[in-house]
Amino acid sequence: MDGDGNGWAAGPGGVKVWGRHGAAGLMLLDGSEDPLVLMQHRALWTNNGGTWAMPGGARDSHESTAEAAVRETVEECSIEPSFIEVLGEVVTAGPYPADPRQPELAGGWTYTTVIARTTTGRTLKTFGNEESLALRWVPLSRLEELPLMPAFAAALPGLVQAIGRLRP
Repeated sequence: MDGDGNGWAAGPGGVKVWGRHGAAGLMLLDGSEDPLVLMQHRALWTNNGGTWAMPGGARDSHESTAEAAVRETVEECSIEPSFIEVLGEVVTAGPYPADPRQPELAGGWTYTTVIARTTTGRTLKTFGNEESLALRWVPLSRLEELPLMPAFAAALPGLVQAIGRLRP
């Protein structure tokens, strides 16, 4: 079952979305008052390449959304998983119904943002893979200054509210 999430699913209005079983991303925060957020400048060949978002990707059928988000972050940023503490989750897109014009695509796709913090309370060293042009820790209050992936930009106000509820 490992890796069975790679592939397309039905998105809104017949658009294809990545992740046969949905997708998840990790919004990793440090312990600052205005928390720094780990952001990924997406490689040009990726979906919405050239924009900034959090690390993430397709969920495999056997994974929880938190497991998928952490796995993708470890793969894309070379972070030790024991330095990540999950605080909560927010579904930020979907679910989208199956499209009868594309019966080969699964319906029910969601994108879940997993909100987490570093166990050290500090930023972590990161090393991007081929899916990243750059990785950067950015203050939460300044994220909107970046050219954000449109779906991430749309979800950001709700994520800021969720962070306020989840952070001790």
